[in-house]
Formats: sequence, structure tokens, C-alpha cells
Amino acid sequence: MNLFKPVDMTKGEPVKVIILFTIPMLIGNVAQQLYNTVDSIIVGRFVGDNALAAVGSAGPILNLMLVLFMGIATGAGIMVSQYYGARQRDELSRTIGACITSTIVASIVIMAIGPFIARPLLNLLNTPESIIEWCNQYLTIIFLGAAGGGLYNILSGVLRGLGDSVSALIYLLVATVLNIILDYVFVAIMGMGVAGVAWATIIAQFVSAALSLWKLTRMQTIFDLKKEYLIPESFYINKLVHLGLPSGVTQAIFSMSMIVVQSLTNSFGELFIAANVIVMRIDGFVMLPAFSFGAAMTTFAGQNIGAKQMNRVLDGAKKGTLAAMGISAVLTGLILVLGKHLMAIFTDTEELITLSNNMMRIIAVGYILMEVTQCLSGIMRGAGDTVTPMWISIISSVALRIPLAYGLVWLSKTPELPQGNCAMMYVSMLISWTCGALMTFFMYQKGNWKRRAIF
Repeated sequence: MNLFKPVDMTKGEPVKVIILFTIPMLIGNVAQQLYNTVDSIIVGRFVGDNALAAVGSAGPILNLMLVLFMGIATGAGIMVSQYYGARQRDELSRTIGACITSTIVASIVIMAIGPFIARPLLNLLNTPESIIEWCNQYLTIIFLGAAGGGLYNILSGVLRGLGDSVSALIYLLVATVLNIILDYVFVAIMGMGVAGVAWATIIAQFVSAALSLWKLTRMQTIFDLKKEYLIPESFYINKLVHLGLPSGVTQAIFSMSMIVVQSLTNSFGELFIAANVIVMRIDGFVMLPAFSFGAAMTTFAGQNIGAKQMNRVLDGAKKGTLAAMGISAVLTGLILVLGKHLMAIFTDTEELITLSNNMMRIIAVGYILMEVTQCLSGIMRGAGDTVTPMWISIISSVALRIPLAYGLVWLSKTPELPQGNCAMMYVSMLISWTCGALMTFFMYQKGNWKRRAIF
């Protein structure tokens, strides 16, 4: 089998096809997570704990501004996989052209707006004065280079929708190695500080985007990438918006909820902010099986629904979810055993290591539940139902998480802890994850998603 050719997921044992498709994406997601993690390690080791807190505190705002790309990528993946599964070449070509044009427009919007709203948002979040300048510097540079990351995310989503998860992996690995090298050169050797990791990230992202575009130009046996297809037609733009908007809204609301929670995080001071950054960096890796299986499920469901094989979709959903939960259970065990050693990668401060490990242990079991949420949501999205996962995310991340976080912290206030117990923030996260998994399972079983194919 040629690993660099699109994979037809309408044939073969479903769970085997899903796992084989997931592996390159999982490796790729690990590599992508290294972008932020290496940034954190480099600034934590060579600049200090406050610089580590600054890079992490910029995350929620950065995610909020990138929701345009996330929405386009979701709609693109669904449309590409279903049209590819149905062998509709012209529709596939026009969809890919619309994706590229939409991404360029979204990039221009973010590059124009992002640098001007970064500082006001940081002030709104009560970001400590000791780190606010670093946060603003980091965000401004990332926003100015938004086109690289946006194009890579969209184009790699198109490649995965076509069944080619290996090419996206190779290009991301190249960019990740480049990012690590540039991080070290810019920060450790040239002393550019937080700005150095930002420049390293956007340069590497432009490289991966260029490679992905080059790959698509060499796939003319499957679709056409001609100039006329880059002029978007209203039908395909409307479909991208219809399918992608719920996911974009979900990500926007999730990011806003993270911003609201970040304000509460900031109230506990620099040490807890830094601990939260470390936990979220480890969290990013442990979440990867869930996100990778979820994305594979979307492509699997899309192709098979396009080929009108619903029984195959149901079989793959069940077996794929169980496989994902097994992998996550192993990772949860490793966290519980090796937690402190993982935290020590980021800092030598013993108090910070202990605090980070204690917070991580609270949410560890929740990663198994997240596999249920991501896998079954992936099936629903692949069928074209992006609205149901949106509402579940809104309910769990906003309606439950935010009141729980503030409420539990307030209830835990004592004379010894006038700000409350910071651990309650992670307790609220675990509760919201559990509720999200239960709601997702219920809606998947209800089955309304089966009637949402784009045809």
C-alpha cells in the first residue's frame, strides 16, 4: 500500500482502517503539540517562570481568534470526505477551491484585527503586570503570521478528508523540527525571549502550509485545482458555513469560556498561572488520542455515508471508540505514576512541580471520558450534524464549567485561603467533561445525526 495516496475508508475491517488512519494523525498531533510545548520549555528554562506563564496566558485569546480557521477546516473535512466517498470529482474540486479562498480571506481578517485587540483583552483579563508585555508581544507576532497556521490547518484537513493523513504528518514533522531548532537559536543563542518563540512558530507554520499546498497540486487524478475553481460559488461557501459555523461557534464559545476562567486563574497569582500552563501542556498531549480518533471518525463516517454504508459507520463507531478508550486508560495510568517527572521537564521550582502534579491528578480519569465525546462527536460531524456537538460543548463548557469553577472556588474560601482553593477549578473541569460524555452518548444513541448527510 502506498502510504502517500488517499485511503478509501469504505473498504476493509472498519476498526483496522480507523486505527491505521489515526496513527499518522496521532503522530502529527503530537508534533503539532510540540510547537507550544517546546515554546514553554525553552522560555521556562532560558527566560524564567514568568515568561512561561506569559506564553500560556496568551493561549485562550489566540484560540478565540483562530475560530475562523477551525470552522472552515471542519466544513472542509466533511464535504471533502463525503464527495470523495461518492466519487463526485467536480463537486470535490469546487469545494477545495472554496476552502483555499476562504482561508486566505480569514487570514487577512485576523492579521488586520488581531494585533489591535490583544492588549485590551489582556487588560480585561486582569493579566498580571509582570507578564502582560510578554503576552502582548507574543500574541501580536502570532496574529501577524496567522496565514501560515491557517493555511496548514485547512489544507491538512483537506488532505485528511481525501484519506491522506501521512502527507500531512510528514510536512508537520518537518515544520516541528524547524520550529525546535529556531526556538533554540532565537531564544537560547540570540536572546530574543518570548518574541523568539513566536517568530519560530510562524516561520515553521508557513513551511508546513507551503508543503501541503504543493502536495495538493500533485493530486490531479482525484480533483482539479484550477484558477476557475478558486473563485468560490455561493453553494459551496454556504455549505462550508452551514457545516463549519457550528464548530466555529463551538470553538469561539469554548475559547471565551477559557478566557473567563483565565481571569479566575489570574486571581491566584503567577505561581498558579505557571502551574496551569504546565498542566495544559501535558493535557495537550494526553488529549491527542481523543482528537486524533475523533478526526479519523469524521473522515470514516463521511466517506462511508457518501458511499451509503450506514451499518459500516455504526460498526466503526463502536469499535473505534472502545479502542480509543483503551489507549487513553494507559495514558491516564502513566500520568498517575510519572506525573512529577513530566512536570519537572518545564521547571526546576519544586513548589511549581508539586502544584502542577496535584492539579493533573484531579482530571486524569476524565481523559477516558473525553474519548467518548470526541469519537462519537466525530461520527456525528462526519454525517453532517455539526449542530448537536456544538450544543453539547456549549452546555458542558459554558453552562456547567464556568458557574462550577467560580462557585466551587467561592465555596472553598477560608481564612487560610481567602481566594479559595485553586484545585476547585480542576474539579469543575472533571465534572463538565463527565457531563459532556454522557450527553454525547445519549445524542449518538438517539440517532438524529443519521439523516444529516449533505446530499
